[in-house]
Order: sequence, then C-alpha cells, then structure tokens
Amino acid sequence: MQPNELIAPGEVWLVGAGPGDPDLLTRKAEKLIAAAEIVFYDALVGPGVLDLIPQGVERVSVGKRSGRHSKAQESINDLLLAAAKAGKRVVRLKGGDPSVFGRSAEEMEHLAADGIRFHICPGITTASAAAASGQASLTLRGVARGLTLVTAHWKAGEPLKLDWASLASAGSTLGIYMGRAAAGEISRSLIAAGRDPETPVMVAVNVSLPHERLIRGKLSALAFLVQTISDEHPTLLLIGEAVASTHVPADIAAGVAVKA
Repeated sequence: MQPNELIAPGEVWLVGAGPGDPDLLTRKAEKLIAAAEIVFYDALVGPGVLDLIPQGVERVSVGKRSGRHSKAQESINDLLLAAAKAGKRVVRLKGGDPSVFGRSAEEMEHLAADGIRFHICPGITTASAAAASGQASLTLRGVARGLTLVTAHWKAGEPLKLDWASLASAGSTLGIYMGRAAAGEISRSLIAAGRDPETPVMVAVNVSLPHERLIRGKLSALAFLVQTISDEHPTLLLIGEAVASTHVPADIAAGVAVKA
C-alpha cells in the first residue's frame, strides 16, 4: 500500500500528536502524516512532530491557547469541511489524544452533517506521558482506585464549575489539564471539599519535550509551585497519593541495578 492510500481523497483523519515528543507518536499517526495533502495542526503539537510533515504538504495552523485563540472552533470546522469537499487527503493534528479535551466531537459532527468520512487515530495523552516522566503509576495498587481527568479551562472571569466534593475523594488520582492559571482556586476548593492539604502534587510542564519540568510539592502549596511557569508553557496538574516520589526506591528510579 502506498502512503497516500491510507487516506482517501475527501477523507479526514483526526490524529493524536501525543504530548510533543515525535518518538511518542504511534506508527499509524506517522504514516497518516506522510499520506496527507493538507495538515491542520494545533499550537500544542510539538515542533518535532511538525518536522515529519513532508515537503510540499500544505500546513495550516489552527492553534488555540487559553485566552488567545487564533481560530474559532467554528472556523476550524469549516476549514476541515472545505478541504475535504475539495477532494484533499486531510489530517487534523491534535495535541495528545483527540478524544481527551480535543473537541473532536464538534469537528466530527460538522463533517458528518455534510457526509464527509472521518476517522480517529488515538494518541498518548499528556497525563500518561507525565506519569511516565515522573516514574509514577496513576492507578497505583492499594493507593489509587481510580483516575479522573478534568479541564480547568473556563470562560474568563467565571469561577470553575466542577464537582469539588467528588474530585476531593481520597484514594484517587486527579489530572487537571490547563490548570496553571487556576491553581490557587483548585487548591482551595479541593481542601475545602475535604482533600488533605498534604496530598502530593506533581506539576508537569512541557511534558516529553527537552525543556520538560516536573515540580513536586503538596496541595496546600500548589499556587506557589506554579508561580514560575509562564503562560506559554503547557502545564498539567497531577494530584494524589499515587504521584508521590517515595513509592519507587531512589536507586531503582535512577536506573541503578539492584543486586539480589
């Protein structure tokens, strides 16, 4: 099968670009990028991933960052539809996984309304990549019975409308996407709802990229932990006993072989 045969003319693939490191792309994602005639990509797609787009393939930035949207979602929907109706092989690159806070449903509904065929290629979501970098198990046996992923992105000037009582439940890991700006409110709300102020947190910045940072602390200090992080750097908050750094012996975590 030739690369471009993976995508039929007039077909759209929503492709997960992972957290940024091109080595964390799926093999299928890389093949689809090579088969595209036009690629629409988000701001969170890593530069190494964009480098995989072949020369001559049309690139369209539809990047969105909190408070600084270069394209409205409705405009992105229309661009995808227009490219597909023009008979192009279309790839829509989304940071992480398209189905995890990627607004993929809106794009699929828009395409389906015009009879356009579409498919999804999943990707590694940032919470998984951050846990790997931090050598943590998000669902550590005996410590975390579940994992909850939420987004802290909300309309400017409005308080977060989250079920804090549910999110404050002990014995689970909480991953909060786009949570840097709301870190103080998140900390106060979780503690007020009953979460222990000493609960471990890990702030993951630029996950999987060369300038990645992992900042550890406790829930009560969350607002302080994010103070040095710029708006330009994608940030994920992981909260829960499972992300504590004490579960793995230091010599093993450092890659030192332990003799029997």
